[in-house]
Amino acid sequence: MTADNSTTPLLAARGLVKAHGRTQALRGVSVELAAGEILAVTGPSGSGKSTLLHCLAGIVRPDQGAITYGGERIDQLPEARLSELRRTEFGVVFQFGQLIPELTALDNVALPLLLAGRGRAKARASAGEWLERFGVRGQQELRPGELSGGQAQRVALARALVTGPEVVFADEPTGALDSLAGEQVMTALAHAARESGTSVLLITHDARIAAYADREVILRDGAEVAEGADAVEVSR
Repeated sequence: MTADNSTTPLLAARGLVKAHGRTQALRGVSVELAAGEILAVTGPSGSGKSTLLHCLAGIVRPDQGAITYGGERIDQLPEARLSELRRTEFGVVFQFGQLIPELTALDNVALPLLLAGRGRAKARASAGEWLERFGVRGQQELRPGELSGGQAQRVALARALVTGPEVVFADEPTGALDSLAGEQVMTALAHAARESGTSVLLITHDARIAAYADREVILRDGAEVAEGADAVEVSR
């Protein structure tokens, strides 16, 4: 079942403009993400996809426009509140996972819970459950350098979801993987997100990965040029 997009969006951007030096990365982009929806943002390299994600996740601030989350203007929030949102209600996954190399897979996943004040035993127990959901519990004592690319990215997804976020921002999460590993990672992400009711904003240039979403928004040169509502949904 696809998400119900008739209700007030959980996350919405209106007229976002963002420049990096003389390069105009976003040119008035507007986008909405409903609760429980998986939205794919696609487009060629340099189209503004990652900049859009960074703005929506509160990592960078737009030069113009408004971003609301749960009715709150997050583009105007102080950095301390944005950091709190990223710890508790937002999860972020990047193309190369960005796991901490000195920590085991289990401790990488437990880290957000520890930072939120969870006791070590409970944090590690929750981390182990999420690693099991992503099929990598057998590798929980390995460090990132000992994992395959697909395994490392599953650990990164577990870390993003372990706190029970409302929104997961996934920036090319399969971009560094071969096609089989990429589809396995996306299947795991889609299943986990739908089971928990988590919304996902997915950045990708791969049509096969975008097909896991409920909707697709296409960017060209920093502007939205098309939207599709009938993306193929992964079976659950």
